[in-house]
Amino acid sequence: MKVGVLGATGAVGRQMLECLAERHIDCEVKAFASERSKGKKLPYNGGEVVVETVDEHSFDGLDFVLGAVSNALSKKYRPWIEKAGAVYIDNSSAFRLEEGVPLVVPEINGEDALKNHGLIANPNCSTIITMMALAPLLKLGKITAINACTYQAVSGAGMGGIAELSEEVSAFARGEKIEPKVFPAQIAYNCIAEIGSYNDNGYTTEEMKMQNEGRKILHLPDLKVTCTCVRVPVFRSHSISATVQMDRYVSVEDAEKEIAAFDGDILCKETIPMPLDTSNQDLVYVGRIRRDLCNDNGLVLWCCGDQIRKGAAANAVEILEYLLKHKK
Repeated sequence: MKVGVLGATGAVGRQMLECLAERHIDCEVKAFASERSKGKKLPYNGGEVVVETVDEHSFDGLDFVLGAVSNALSKKYRPWIEKAGAVYIDNSSAFRLEEGVPLVVPEINGEDALKNHGLIANPNCSTIITMMALAPLLKLGKITAINACTYQAVSGAGMGGIAELSEEVSAFARGEKIEPKVFPAQIAYNCIAEIGSYNDNGYTTEEMKMQNEGRKILHLPDLKVTCTCVRVPVFRSHSISATVQMDRYVSVEDAEKEIAAFDGDILCKETIPMPLDTSNQDLVYVGRIRRDLCNDNGLVLWCCGDQIRKGAAANAVEILEYLLKHKK
C-alpha cells in the first residue's frame, strides 16, 4: 500500500507522518510540500522520507492521499488525485459541506466513510473535539441546540502561530515592541475573540463550522449552534465550554456514564481537563458535567483535546484505518 502526505512539512503534515508510524500502518509513504522544501528529509518510522513537489502525475500508484494544504491547493490537486484513483482524505475546509462528500469522525460516523467516491473530508479541529464530547449523549436523547465557546491554541494557526507566541513572550520579557504578523493582535498574555473572517450575521467562518459541520457529523440537519471562537496564548490543545440542549431530561449521572463508555473519550471526575494534560495524545478529556441552570433539559460540560492530533492528523489517519478495516 502506498500513502501520500500533502503539506508534509507543516505542523499537521508532520503529525500525519508520526501517526502513520505510531499506528504501524504497513505502507510506503511519499511526502509532498512546496518547492522551497524540495529534497528536505523528514523523519518517518525510524528512517527518513525525502520531500517531493507536486505535479499532475505525483499521485500515480498511490492508494491514499492525506491532505494538509490550503483550500486552494486542495481544489487544485483533487482532480489529479481522482485521476490516479487514490482515496483523498482532506484536512482543508474546501469540500466539507459538499453533498456526497463524507465528513467523518470515525468514532461517531465512521460508516459514512464507506460511502465515499474517492474523497473524504476531515472536520474542523474544534468541531471534532466538541462532537467527540457530545456524541455519547445521543444515546440518551436528541441534541436540539448547542451553545459553545472555544479556547483555541496558537498551533491551530500552524507553525507560524507557535513561533509568534514564543517570540512575543520573549519580546515582552525584554520590554521590546510587539508587532503581530500571524494574529490580528498581540497573543502573548492576551485573548482574541476573532478566528476566521466575518459573515453577514456577525459570526466568523470558524464559528459557523460548529453548526454546519456538526449537523453533518451527527446527522442532525436541524441542529442549532451558537458559537464564539477565541484564540488564547496556549501552544497546543483546544478547550471548549459547551452547553447542550436535549429534547428530554438527561441526568448528569447518565451523561457521565455514556461519555465514560465512549471510545476516544476520557471522563474526568476528580480532575479538570486542561490543554497541558491533553496535548500529544489522541483522546478527548471531558469534565465539569453539570446541569444548565437556564434550561431543564440542558447540560454543561468542558472538554479539551489536541487539535493537531485528534483535531486533524490523527483523525485523518483513523479514517484511513477505518477504511482498511472495513474494506470489502
